[in-house]
Amino acid sequence: MGLPSTQASNAIIYLTYGAFLVTGCYIAWRLRHQTKTEWLSSNGTQKGIPLALNFIASALGSGILFTYPQIATICGVQGVVVYALSSSLPLLVFGLLGPIIRRKCPEGFVLTEWTRLRYGAIAGLFLSLCTLITLFLYMVAELSALQQIITALTGLNGLPAVIIQCAITTIYTSIGGFRVSFITDNIQGTMVVGLIILGVITVGVKTDIDRSLIDQSGFLKPTLLGWQLVYILPVAILTNDFFLSGFWLRTFASRTDKDLWIGVSIASFAVACILTLVGVGGLLAAWSGAWPLDDAENGYLSFFLLLGQLPAWVVGIVLVMVVSLSTAAFDSFQSAMISTGSNDLVRNKLNLWIIRGLVVLLIFPVVVVALKSPDILQIFLISDLVSASVVPVLVLGLSERFYWWRGFEVVVGGLGGIFSVFLFGLVYYHGDARMAGKLILLEGGLYANDWSAFGAFVAAPIGGLLWAFGAFALRIAVLFVMSRFKGHRFDALDWPAPTTSYLERYEGNENERVLDQGDDVKKSGKFF
Repeated sequence: MGLPSTQASNAIIYLTYGAFLVTGCYIAWRLRHQTKTEWLSSNGTQKGIPLALNFIASALGSGILFTYPQIATICGVQGVVVYALSSSLPLLVFGLLGPIIRRKCPEGFVLTEWTRLRYGAIAGLFLSLCTLITLFLYMVAELSALQQIITALTGLNGLPAVIIQCAITTIYTSIGGFRVSFITDNIQGTMVVGLIILGVITVGVKTDIDRSLIDQSGFLKPTLLGWQLVYILPVAILTNDFFLSGFWLRTFASRTDKDLWIGVSIASFAVACILTLVGVGGLLAAWSGAWPLDDAENGYLSFFLLLGQLPAWVVGIVLVMVVSLSTAAFDSFQSAMISTGSNDLVRNKLNLWIIRGLVVLLIFPVVVVALKSPDILQIFLISDLVSASVVPVLVLGLSERFYWWRGFEVVVGGLGGIFSVFLFGLVYYHGDARMAGKLILLEGGLYANDWSAFGAFVAAPIGGLLWAFGAFALRIAVLFVMSRFKGHRFDALDWPAPTTSYLERYEGNENERVLDQGDDVKKSGKFF
């Protein structure tokens, strides 16, 4: 029972990394003659099953071994189910909105490119900044989680594993770009699914449940926080997924709309099952006595306390799974950040070797921040609150009925949503500006026994929309006054003329779309 030996732990970890290094470098070497466009994206090339494995690998990360068992120790079964569904079902949105965005922006490969075309350069850069910060935070969170998990599972210092992982993913990502990340995610996604099944079977067989602890825990009963999370988690995770360029790269990579739907549907189901099973680990830890019911502060360690009571070979299986999860997620964030930055900040004009050099340089600040071992959930929450403010005002522009919606409204609404959280905090905390400021960072956490987090996630999207419509009214008023002052016709609400027409391209069956181009696109590309 307990931890594997130091020698066994090192062998498992570094042999797994070695396998990924060899595989990644081999694939990258085969792709060494790619053009810059192919290095950055793979538009219209991938079928449903590979897409599904990629969405699975990108949607997970080693941090799930902390967050999902923790929610089980706080909100029981209700929390596990809500969290798993809130994390998996938003993947279906890419199947719904992906074809629309690809028709409007067939030459792009990230959401920020559509934003630039629809709302203008300023709004595009605003969303790009939000996206790049989010990806940076996710990379930091992944490395931080990896370091803590290696220590928890083996008792070893997790720093060497962090450094080795960064070196490996940087090597093959800098050589092969997005395509090598896509192919390795197929391998890692398959491994993760297989290891999850094997791990669940072994944990289930080897865990002894104390039935008296089931009723004592109260985990089968709904809670107030559990009902709050029914709203908070879907809003937070759904909007935050819009900021994860890795999902959009894979959306644009789908060969047809049908392939995209197959990919996201399979991935959504698989992710829901995987996260539910991981979350149940927290329940088993409580019901087996591995995690004391009165130790709420260490609920995030419940899964590892459970593993500590199982044979060392079970921990070995979990170690391989952790390395696979972390490597798959990290190289996806890495390639997504480089593709987004190249597209949005320098318009893909840099030499490919310079871009490869940036992949290497990027890793240093990520590691430095990650080594401070920040709170993983806290990182996600900050990003979630920003996305909850920005995304609702952004997606209105997808509808032709909002042809009059401009980048000015998007930027003001996004910033206004964050400011609305502060205003809510002032009211909630009776004028205490310090506490209101902390609420923007959600320093009290998501699982506080009050209405602060719930109110923040209500204030962000609703406040953002109110600020955006206020900005619209202001913009229209200013343009109206200017038109009267200059003696021009007021045309701010005129329907914009179509600027570009893309022909649909078919291959084989004329009913099967190879690349989602088509339909006249009415774009303003204006900020004000």
